[in-house]
Amino acid sequence: MATHRKGVMLILDGLGDLPSAELTDHTPLEAAHTPNLDALLRRGQGGMMDPLFPGVPVGTHTGAALLLGLAPADVARLPRGPAEAEGIGIRMRPGELALRCNFATLGSAESGFRILDRRAGRIADGTQGLSQALRDLDLGEGVSGSLYPATRHRAVLHLRGDDLSPRISDTDPGVYDREGGLVQSRPLDASPAAARTARALNRFSALARQRLTPVAINRERAAHGLPPANGVICRGAGQAGRFCSLLRHYGVRGAVVSGESTVIGLGRIFGYRGIARPGFTAMPDTDIPGKIAAALEALHDADLVFVHFKGPDIAAHDRQPRLKRDYLARVDAALAPLQGLDLVIAATGDHSTDSNSGRHTGDPVPSLLFRPDGRRDRCTSYGETECLSGGLGRIGATALLASMLDAMGAIRQFAARDYPLLLG
Repeated sequence: MATHRKGVMLILDGLGDLPSAELTDHTPLEAAHTPNLDALLRRGQGGMMDPLFPGVPVGTHTGAALLLGLAPADVARLPRGPAEAEGIGIRMRPGELALRCNFATLGSAESGFRILDRRAGRIADGTQGLSQALRDLDLGEGVSGSLYPATRHRAVLHLRGDDLSPRISDTDPGVYDREGGLVQSRPLDASPAAARTARALNRFSALARQRLTPVAINRERAAHGLPPANGVICRGAGQAGRFCSLLRHYGVRGAVVSGESTVIGLGRIFGYRGIARPGFTAMPDTDIPGKIAAALEALHDADLVFVHFKGPDIAAHDRQPRLKRDYLARVDAALAPLQGLDLVIAATGDHSTDSNSGRHTGDPVPSLLFRPDGRRDRCTSYGETECLSGGLGRIGATALLASMLDAMGAIRQFAARDYPLLLG
């Protein structure tokens, strides 16, 4: 289907927040200087977006996938491991398994290993060498595994072998279990495949601890007082699957600009062009103007370009509301080239992340939708409080994307065949 206009969706990871005492009881977005976003809002409509269900926190791969067009009914079968694997170019064969991992700093404890730093100081250099120490491992019972570096402290574990099962628990105790240690994976059903896969993952954890400790980069980090990446924590086991998207359903060509391998991987799973360049990182130091320039270039071939910024989420997880505020201001300053163009523009986030606690929350995300000849409401300043009264109302991620496609002239009148993707 030909579109009347092209579009750009700005996905500000972890955008929504709560008031912070450091910002005189404003949220980072409310405290940020955002004249370009404010101008788009004044000429468009604001609202509050729930990624999945009101009040339910989600992760990046869930929230971003829904904004990229995943059917809500498919959320439960979209594990993060395969998305991360796709993002770094791993082509998984049927039956193989992928898990999303972190390099972590582990310390000894009576019951096993205590997690001292789940990101090993957000290690960025040397992860290729660390991963090389964990390639083609024999994990017993016909299972082999290899670790590959992803974005900064993140990695992907690729498991191969006969009769593997994704029905296993994580070895990662979770970001909110601050006293927890590395846990043993266990089967989540009674199948021999799940039991075998859990045992293989636990063998990998033990080998990772043994092999990473003596690696040169860890000796160097210890000498400089930096936390060593002497362990790996794993989560999100899954196998490759086929997923449709709202864009593909309507024949809209998509592209994704990001420095985050999970989001690039999601785009590739849905058949979009992935655009990741050396300066595009998943940290606040990313090349923000470069991402906007790349999006404008991509519009020559794509109808809708998603531009993902991980920085707000990183700052909030680190409990730095001022850093989140300043990053959002930098993004806004880079949006000047979008002003005055005949584009449909949306700005939103994949979820809310509280800068006070560092955790994802179920709070809705302030969102805006602009089209040159579209409706306007009375919102004037892009932020949580102002968007509460916006014309979009309380809207879901799928509905926000559908509204954007409608504004682009890319969505047809509802028919029964559209139901599974729109309503799940």
